[in-house]
Amino acid sequence: MFRRRRRKKPRLLQWCTLSVLWMTIVILMAIGLAIQTLGIADKKSHTQKVEKVMAKETFYFSILRNPVTLAESSFTYYKGTSAAFKKVDSLEQFLRDPWRYYSARERGNQYARNLMWFDFGFDHNSNDTADYVELVLKEIRSTFHLILLSEYFDESMILLKDALCWEFDDVVSFKLNFRSDVTVRRLSEEAVRRVKAWNALDWKLYLHFNHTFWQKVESYGQQRMRSDVRVLREKRRKLMDLCLQGSKPVEASQIQDKNIKPFQYGRAQIMGYNLNSNLDNSTREKCLRMVMPELQYKDLLDAKLFPPTPTTKSQQQLEVHF
Repeated sequence: MFRRRRRKKPRLLQWCTLSVLWMTIVILMAIGLAIQTLGIADKKSHTQKVEKVMAKETFYFSILRNPVTLAESSFTYYKGTSAAFKKVDSLEQFLRDPWRYYSARERGNQYARNLMWFDFGFDHNSNDTADYVELVLKEIRSTFHLILLSEYFDESMILLKDALCWEFDDVVSFKLNFRSDVTVRRLSEEAVRRVKAWNALDWKLYLHFNHTFWQKVESYGQQRMRSDVRVLREKRRKLMDLCLQGSKPVEASQIQDKNIKPFQYGRAQIMGYNLNSNLDNSTREKCLRMVMPELQYKDLLDAKLFPPTPTTKSQQQLEVHF
Protein backbone atom coordinates (compact mmCIF):
# COMPACT_ATOMS: atom_id res chain seq x y z
CA MET A 1 0.00 0.00 0.00
CA PHE A 2 1.47 3.28 -1.08
CA ARG A 3 0.83 6.53 0.76
CA ARG A 4 0.10 9.41 -1.51
CA ARG A 5 2.61 12.18 -1.15
CA ARG A 6 1.25 15.68 -0.69
CA ARG A 7 2.17 18.11 -3.35
CA LYS A 8 4.21 20.94 -1.96
CA LYS A 9 3.18 24.49 -2.72
CA PRO A 10 5.40 26.17 -5.25
CA ARG A 11 8.08 28.25 -3.57
CA LEU A 12 6.62 31.43 -5.09
CA LEU A 13 3.22 30.66 -3.56
CA GLN A 14 4.83 29.89 -0.21
CA TRP A 15 6.68 33.23 -0.34
CA CYS A 16 3.49 35.08 -1.32
CA THR A 17 1.58 33.48 1.57
CA LEU A 18 4.27 34.57 4.04
CA SER A 19 4.38 38.04 2.51
CA VAL A 20 0.62 38.46 2.84
CA LEU A 21 0.79 37.25 6.44
CA TRP A 22 3.55 39.68 7.35
CA MET A 23 1.88 42.49 5.44
CA THR A 24 -1.30 41.83 7.43
CA ILE A 25 0.64 41.94 10.69
CA VAL A 26 2.39 45.16 9.68
CA ILE A 27 -0.91 46.75 8.62
CA LEU A 28 -2.56 45.79 11.92
CA MET A 29 0.39 47.22 13.83
CA ALA A 30 0.18 50.41 11.78
CA ILE A 31 -3.55 50.69 12.44
CA GLY A 32 -2.95 50.20 16.17
CA LEU A 33 -0.25 52.86 16.21
CA ALA A 34 -2.49 55.20 14.20
CA ILE A 35 -5.30 54.78 16.74
CA GLN A 36 -2.89 55.48 19.57
CA THR A 37 -1.53 58.51 17.69
CA LEU A 38 -5.07 59.78 17.22
CA GLY A 39 -5.43 59.57 20.99
CA ILE A 40 -2.35 61.78 21.31
CA ALA A 41 -3.77 64.16 18.72
CA ASP A 42 -6.97 64.38 20.77
CA LYS A 43 -4.88 65.16 23.85
CA LYS A 44 -3.12 67.93 21.90
CA SER A 45 -6.48 69.50 21.05
CA HIS A 46 -7.29 69.64 24.78
CA THR A 47 -3.88 71.18 25.47
CA GLN A 48 -4.53 73.82 22.82
CA LYS A 49 -7.86 74.68 24.46
CA VAL A 50 -6.11 75.19 27.79
CA GLU A 51 -3.45 77.36 26.16
CA LYS A 52 -6.16 79.62 24.72
CA VAL A 53 -7.17 80.78 28.20
CA MET A 54 -3.68 80.80 29.75
CA ALA A 55 -0.94 83.38 29.28
CA LYS A 56 1.83 82.46 26.86
CA GLU A 57 4.44 82.45 29.63
CA THR A 58 2.43 80.03 31.80
CA PHE A 59 4.60 77.53 33.66
CA TYR A 60 3.15 74.01 33.55
CA PHE A 61 4.19 71.40 36.09
CA SER A 62 2.83 68.16 37.47
CA ILE A 63 3.71 65.49 40.02
CA LEU A 64 3.93 61.70 39.85
CA ARG A 65 3.74 58.95 42.44
CA ASN A 66 5.28 55.49 42.50
CA PRO A 67 2.63 53.28 40.80
CA VAL A 68 3.05 50.61 43.48
CA THR A 69 2.01 52.82 46.40
CA LEU A 70 -0.52 54.56 44.14
CA ALA A 71 -2.22 51.23 43.37
CA GLU A 72 -2.44 50.35 47.07
CA SER A 73 -3.82 53.80 47.86
CA SER A 74 -6.32 53.75 44.98
CA PHE A 75 -7.70 50.41 46.10
CA THR A 76 -8.25 51.79 49.60
CA TYR A 77 -9.88 55.01 48.42
CA TYR A 78 -11.90 53.67 45.49
CA LYS A 79 -12.90 50.19 46.66
CA GLY A 80 -16.54 51.28 46.48
CA THR A 81 -16.17 53.36 43.30
CA SER A 82 -14.31 51.17 40.82
CA ALA A 83 -16.43 48.35 39.36
CA ALA A 84 -13.34 46.13 39.20
CA PHE A 85 -12.40 46.72 42.84
CA LYS A 86 -15.95 46.06 44.02
CA LYS A 87 -15.66 42.45 42.83
CA VAL A 88 -12.72 41.52 45.08
CA ASP A 89 -11.86 41.53 48.75
CA SER A 90 -8.24 42.61 48.41
CA LEU A 91 -5.82 44.19 45.97
CA GLU A 92 -3.82 40.95 45.92
CA GLN A 93 -6.91 39.03 44.78
CA PHE A 94 -7.44 41.53 41.96
CA LEU A 95 -3.80 41.39 40.85
CA ARG A 96 -3.75 37.58 40.64
CA ASP A 97 -6.20 37.69 37.72
CA PRO A 98 -7.06 41.32 36.85
CA TRP A 99 -8.78 40.54 33.53
CA ARG A 100 -11.30 38.42 35.39
CA TYR A 101 -12.59 41.52 37.17
CA TYR A 102 -11.60 44.41 34.91
CA SER A 103 -13.47 45.84 31.95
CA ALA A 104 -12.53 49.11 30.30
CA ARG A 105 -16.22 49.88 29.73
CA GLU A 106 -17.27 49.71 33.38
CA ARG A 107 -17.68 52.78 35.53
CA GLY A 108 -14.81 53.98 37.70
CA ASN A 109 -12.23 51.58 36.34
CA GLN A 110 -9.76 54.35 35.52
CA TYR A 111 -8.80 54.00 39.19
CA ALA A 112 -7.88 50.35 38.66
CA ARG A 113 -5.30 50.68 35.89
CA ASN A 114 -2.68 53.24 34.78
CA LEU A 115 -4.33 56.07 36.70
CA MET A 116 -1.57 58.62 36.03
CA TRP A 117 -1.65 57.87 32.30
CA PHE A 118 -5.39 58.53 32.45
CA ASP A 119 -4.89 61.76 34.40
CA PHE A 120 -2.53 63.06 31.72
CA GLY A 121 -5.35 62.55 29.20
CA PHE A 122 -4.13 59.45 27.37
CA ASP A 123 -5.69 56.04 26.78
CA HIS A 124 -4.83 54.07 29.92
CA ASN A 125 -5.87 50.80 28.25
CA SER A 126 -3.43 51.05 25.34
CA ASN A 127 -0.69 48.48 24.79
CA ASP A 128 2.65 49.61 26.17
CA THR A 129 4.52 49.42 22.86
CA ALA A 130 7.84 51.24 22.76
CA ASP A 131 6.75 53.60 19.94
CA TYR A 132 3.51 54.58 21.65
CA VAL A 133 5.14 55.13 25.05
CA GLU A 134 7.82 57.32 23.49
CA LEU A 135 5.18 59.37 21.66
CA VAL A 136 3.35 60.05 24.92
CA LEU A 137 6.52 60.83 26.86
CA LYS A 138 7.55 63.26 24.15
CA GLU A 139 4.13 64.95 24.32
CA ILE A 140 4.33 65.30 28.12
CA ARG A 141 7.90 66.64 27.93
CA SER A 142 6.81 69.25 25.39
CA THR A 143 3.82 70.34 27.51
CA PHE A 144 5.19 70.40 31.06
CA HIS A 145 8.20 72.37 32.17
CA LEU A 146 8.72 70.34 35.32
CA ILE A 147 7.59 66.90 36.56
CA LEU A 148 7.96 66.33 40.30
CA LEU A 149 7.86 63.21 42.50
CA SER A 150 5.64 62.86 45.56
CA GLU A 151 8.12 60.46 47.24
CA TYR A 152 10.63 63.33 47.22
CA PHE A 153 8.23 66.15 47.95
CA ASP A 154 10.69 68.46 49.70
CA GLU A 155 13.26 68.10 46.90
CA SER A 156 10.41 68.72 44.45
CA MET A 157 9.44 71.95 46.22
CA ILE A 158 13.05 73.15 46.07
CA LEU A 159 13.14 72.54 42.29
CA LEU A 160 9.79 74.34 41.91
CA LYS A 161 11.00 77.24 44.06
CA ASP A 162 14.11 77.55 41.89
CA ALA A 163 12.19 77.33 38.60
CA LEU A 164 9.72 80.07 39.64
CA CYS A 165 12.20 82.26 41.56
CA TRP A 166 10.17 81.87 44.76
CA GLU A 167 11.20 82.14 48.41
CA PHE A 168 11.28 79.33 50.98
CA ASP A 169 8.10 80.65 52.61
CA ASP A 170 6.29 80.17 49.29
CA VAL A 171 6.83 76.39 49.37
CA VAL A 172 6.49 75.58 53.07
CA SER A 173 3.56 73.21 53.51
CA PHE A 174 1.92 70.74 55.86
CA LYS A 175 1.13 67.23 54.69
CA LEU A 176 -2.55 66.98 53.75
CA ASN A 177 -4.94 64.26 52.58
CA PHE A 178 -2.84 61.43 53.98
CA ARG A 179 -4.02 58.24 55.63
CA SER A 180 -3.59 56.86 59.09
CA ASP A 181 -0.98 54.10 59.15
CA VAL A 182 -3.77 51.71 60.15
CA THR A 183 -5.16 51.75 56.61
CA VAL A 184 -1.82 51.55 54.76
CA ARG A 185 -0.86 48.04 53.63
CA ARG A 186 2.59 46.86 52.65
CA LEU A 187 2.48 44.73 49.50
CA SER A 188 4.41 41.52 49.01
CA GLU A 189 7.20 41.32 46.42
CA GLU A 190 4.93 39.26 44.17
CA ALA A 191 2.14 41.85 44.45
CA VAL A 192 4.63 44.63 43.64
CA ARG A 193 5.73 42.76 40.51
CA ARG A 194 2.11 42.33 39.43
CA VAL A 195 1.30 46.00 40.03
CA LYS A 196 4.15 47.02 37.74
CA ALA A 197 3.04 44.59 35.03
CA TRP A 198 -0.64 45.56 35.21
CA ASN A 199 0.19 49.28 35.28
CA ALA A 200 2.98 49.04 32.73
CA LEU A 201 2.22 52.43 31.18
CA ASP A 202 2.34 54.17 34.55
CA TRP A 203 5.50 52.30 35.51
CA LYS A 204 7.31 53.39 32.34
CA LEU A 205 6.04 56.94 32.84
CA TYR A 206 7.35 56.97 36.40
CA LEU A 207 10.74 55.47 35.50
CA HIS A 208 11.28 58.04 32.76
CA PHE A 209 10.47 61.09 34.86
CA ASN A 210 12.22 59.67 37.91
CA HIS A 211 15.33 59.75 35.74
CA THR A 212 14.74 63.33 34.55
CA PHE A 213 13.98 64.41 38.13
CA TRP A 214 17.35 63.28 39.44
CA GLN A 215 19.05 64.83 36.44
CA LYS A 216 17.55 68.15 37.54
CA VAL A 217 18.68 67.53 41.13
CA GLU A 218 22.19 66.85 39.84
CA SER A 219 22.12 70.07 37.82
CA TYR A 220 20.87 71.96 40.88
CA GLY A 221 23.68 70.49 42.94
CA GLN A 222 23.47 67.61 45.43
CA GLN A 223 25.02 69.53 48.33
CA ARG A 224 22.95 72.62 47.59
CA MET A 225 19.80 70.48 47.48
CA ARG A 226 20.54 68.83 50.85
CA SER A 227 21.18 72.23 52.43
CA ASP A 228 17.97 73.76 51.04
CA VAL A 229 15.87 70.76 52.08
CA ARG A 230 17.16 71.19 55.66
CA VAL A 231 16.15 74.85 55.59
CA LEU A 232 12.68 73.98 54.25
CA ARG A 233 12.10 71.27 56.88
CA GLU A 234 13.22 73.56 59.69
CA LYS A 235 10.79 76.25 58.53
CA ARG A 236 8.00 73.64 58.44
CA ARG A 237 8.86 72.43 61.95
CA LYS A 238 8.73 75.97 63.37
CA LEU A 239 5.42 76.69 61.64
CA MET A 240 3.92 73.43 62.94
CA ASP A 241 5.02 74.34 66.48
CA LEU A 242 3.35 77.73 66.06
CA CYS A 243 0.13 76.58 64.44
CA LEU A 244 -0.71 73.11 65.72
CA GLN A 245 -1.77 71.57 68.97
CA GLY A 246 0.89 69.02 69.79
CA SER A 247 2.78 70.01 66.60
CA LYS A 248 1.43 66.92 64.81
CA PRO A 249 -1.56 65.51 62.89
CA VAL A 250 -4.48 63.75 64.57
CA GLU A 251 -7.17 61.22 63.66
CA ALA A 252 -10.29 62.70 62.05
CA SER A 253 -12.37 61.83 65.12
CA GLN A 254 -10.10 64.06 67.23
CA ILE A 255 -10.42 67.18 65.05
CA GLN A 256 -12.21 69.85 67.09
CA ASP A 257 -13.14 72.27 64.29
CA LYS A 258 -15.39 70.35 61.89
CA ASN A 259 -14.88 73.06 59.24
CA ILE A 260 -11.33 71.81 58.70
CA LYS A 261 -12.10 68.11 58.97
CA PRO A 262 -10.95 66.32 55.77
CA PHE A 263 -13.49 64.42 53.72
CA GLN A 264 -13.43 60.72 54.62
CA TYR A 265 -13.71 58.46 51.57
CA GLY A 266 -13.63 54.72 50.95
CA ARG A 267 -11.73 52.63 53.48
CA ALA A 268 -9.19 55.39 54.10
CA GLN A 269 -8.91 57.19 57.43
CA ILE A 270 -7.71 60.68 56.53
CA MET A 271 -5.68 62.57 59.11
CA GLY A 272 -6.06 66.25 59.93
CA TYR A 273 -4.99 68.94 62.40
CA ASN A 274 -6.10 71.01 65.38
CA LEU A 275 -5.00 74.64 65.54
CA ASN A 276 -3.58 76.20 68.66
CA SER A 277 -6.22 78.22 70.46
CA ASN A 278 -3.99 81.16 71.47
CA LEU A 279 -3.31 82.51 67.95
CA ASP A 280 -3.98 86.12 67.00
CA ASN A 281 -6.30 86.70 64.04
CA SER A 282 -3.56 87.23 61.46
CA THR A 283 -1.57 84.16 62.53
CA ARG A 284 -4.71 82.06 62.79
CA GLU A 285 -5.65 82.98 59.23
CA LYS A 286 -2.21 81.92 58.00
CA CYS A 287 -2.29 78.66 59.96
CA LEU A 288 -5.83 77.93 58.81
CA ARG A 289 -4.71 78.12 55.18
CA MET A 290 -1.94 75.63 55.94
CA VAL A 291 -4.29 72.95 57.31
CA MET A 292 -7.38 73.54 55.22
CA PRO A 293 -8.39 70.42 53.21
CA GLU A 294 -8.63 70.71 49.44
CA LEU A 295 -12.45 70.76 49.21
CA GLN A 296 -12.76 73.61 51.70
CA TYR A 297 -9.86 75.44 50.02
CA LYS A 298 -11.62 75.10 46.67
CA ASP A 299 -14.71 76.74 48.16
CA LEU A 300 -12.54 79.54 49.53
CA LEU A 301 -10.98 80.16 46.11
CA ASP A 302 -14.39 80.03 44.43
CA ALA A 303 -15.68 82.72 46.78
CA LYS A 304 -12.68 84.94 46.04
CA LEU A 305 -12.70 84.40 42.27
CA PHE A 306 -16.46 84.51 41.84
CA PRO A 307 -17.92 86.66 44.62
CA PRO A 308 -21.72 86.60 44.66
CA THR A 309 -23.26 89.57 42.85
CA PRO A 310 -26.41 91.36 44.08
CA THR A 311 -28.33 89.54 41.32
CA THR A 312 -26.96 86.19 42.48
CA LYS A 313 -27.93 86.94 46.09
CA SER A 314 -31.45 87.94 45.05
CA GLN A 315 -31.75 84.78 42.99
CA GLN A 316 -30.56 82.67 45.93
CA GLN A 317 -33.12 84.34 48.22
CA LEU A 318 -35.83 83.73 45.64
CA GLU A 319 -34.89 80.06 45.40
CA VAL A 320 -34.93 79.74 49.18
CA HIS A 321 -38.32 81.45 49.35
CA PHE A 322 -39.83 79.04 46.87
